[in-house]
Amino acid sequence: MCGIAGTVDTTRGRGAAALAGIAEAMAETMLHRGPDDSGVWTAEQVGVALSFRRLAIQDLSADGAQPMRSQDDRFAIVFNGEIYNFLELRRQLESGRTWRGHSDTEVMLAAFDAWGIEGALDRFDGMFAFALYDAKARTLTLARDRMGEKPLYFGWAGKSFVFGSELKAIASHPDFTPEIDPRAVDAMMRYSYIPAPVSIYRGIEKLPPGGTLTLSLESGETVRGQYWDPVSEAENAPTFEGDEAAAARELERLLMRSVSRRMVADVPLGAFLSGGIDSATVVSLMQSVAAKPVRSFTIGFTDPRFDEAPQARAIAQHLGTDHTEVTVSPADSLAMVERMPFVYDEPFADVSQLPTLLLSHLARQQVTTALTGDGGDELFGGYPRYRKAVEQWERGRPFSRSLLNLIPFGPLNVISSGVGKPGRFGDKLYRKLSDRSKPSIELLYEGYMSRWRVFERPAGDPAVGYFVEGTRRPHSDDDLLRLMFCDAVTYLPDDLLVKVDRASMAASLETRAPLLNHDIVRFAWGLPSRFKIRDGKGKQVLRAVLDRHVPRSLMDRPKQGFEPPLADWLRGPLRDWAQSLIASDRLEDGGFLDPEPIRAVWEEHLKGQRNWHFELWNVLMLQSWREAWKL
Repeated sequence: MCGIAGTVDTTRGRGAAALAGIAEAMAETMLHRGPDDSGVWTAEQVGVALSFRRLAIQDLSADGAQPMRSQDDRFAIVFNGEIYNFLELRRQLESGRTWRGHSDTEVMLAAFDAWGIEGALDRFDGMFAFALYDAKARTLTLARDRMGEKPLYFGWAGKSFVFGSELKAIASHPDFTPEIDPRAVDAMMRYSYIPAPVSIYRGIEKLPPGGTLTLSLESGETVRGQYWDPVSEAENAPTFEGDEAAAARELERLLMRSVSRRMVADVPLGAFLSGGIDSATVVSLMQSVAAKPVRSFTIGFTDPRFDEAPQARAIAQHLGTDHTEVTVSPADSLAMVERMPFVYDEPFADVSQLPTLLLSHLARQQVTTALTGDGGDELFGGYPRYRKAVEQWERGRPFSRSLLNLIPFGPLNVISSGVGKPGRFGDKLYRKLSDRSKPSIELLYEGYMSRWRVFERPAGDPAVGYFVEGTRRPHSDDDLLRLMFCDAVTYLPDDLLVKVDRASMAASLETRAPLLNHDIVRFAWGLPSRFKIRDGKGKQVLRAVLDRHVPRSLMDRPKQGFEPPLADWLRGPLRDWAQSLIASDRLEDGGFLDPEPIRAVWEEHLKGQRNWHFELWNVLMLQSWREAWKL
């Protein structure tokens, strides 16, 4: 796990020293991603400079350092991530090769030489983002892993092409002029994150998961590609034909292989352990193959409503892990609030970002890499909202969207609830009628993934992301699968994996997600939904795997999110901080937000009339980011 950055000066006006200096400065902004080493490589004749910050995981010697050249000097690479099947690929590539070391990066270069870029990508099981210079083809190719575990941003700074693992690297380029993209603001207010391909900066994009971009160093033209297409993958995933017991056996086989591959490291390794099914399954499989107790990590909260630590402790005791648990106070979490703009680089408002950062710092005290349970909910139907959305879709009747503009929702909001709280009858009617006007179940589901579902909103409707009409989606009669697919290509890569990557790397910790192995993803997309959701409970097949390792009595409890008591904090210790950020003059600055609905819900929240913490957190994360980056 590392940080990569680079630039291509298309004018060829900068010498090697100047190119190297720019690329090195870009990488230095990401010291946290790679505190162990750094490196820069240039090809002055074509204006290329690649830079790297190293968190050493495989081959800790100088033989694993980057940027790395191929043996014939055709390729140069900077690579962030892990190729988990590199030992198997190395055996396939052994004939006639002499290896310098034992890193996965060296195997990648040999794979490109033997199979070409796309042929190698098809064979990789890993999480990765890389930039590959090809001296023969005179190209620079960027690529990203299938599920979007590792980030990669790219774009133009004047006449220089730029890329980096984080936006702060690009922002440091001397030719870059930051300008906020209003589309990103609108989307962030709705979803709490900025969906690919846009970023907060106009002209800077996120490379999509499974995507490539090749820059010709002769013409300056770019060609985009998609070596792994999730829509085709979902449509063509083989339908599982066996019974539920057979499905559980096959899933356990796939999981065991994935977990075992992800336990290969030359540094101390552990796992995040909550009280939930996903992480418990990963840790139980780790412990079943480990020669000694697995190190597991949990944080708890002083407020029992939000505390999963007792359940995690019971699971750890049953499995026999070497368990570390820390209860964090509100002060611990609040101390992290002002770091958020610098950890995430662009406005990001998942409320579990604070505890994830604290958990990462806790684990880093003992290990350098940790396995997680990310992906279980999206692949195996863990969210109750899937079933609710399907039920709503099945009983809904068409309602003309054009009629929404004729109804006076605003005045209806003044109707009292009769219990001393604002009734917001207009907002409720707007949501109900708006949902009944949706032309597809995906667009209905957008409501479940949206904040600010009120008639008067602080920002406009999103014009980017998966929920924009006309987006290509898989053809399927299984509505549940279609909703899980939505999350797998939006909420998972653009929210959850961003949260974990930035939080863990801020602590110089590598995280690995066994459930996101592409063979498991393909299996999940071909598995009938009746094996995932039954009797109102999700993840049935995953539960069946876990039942073989952990008693059901330790797991049978309602699903609980990894969230702090944010609603209370905004009325208490965070009140002054929040109040200053949403002062009317600061909200009006830039013209991105309408202050009126924000002030209205802030007053209702402070009075305890309603909890608006999710909506307010989106505004506060945008405002704090703008203040931190002076934009």
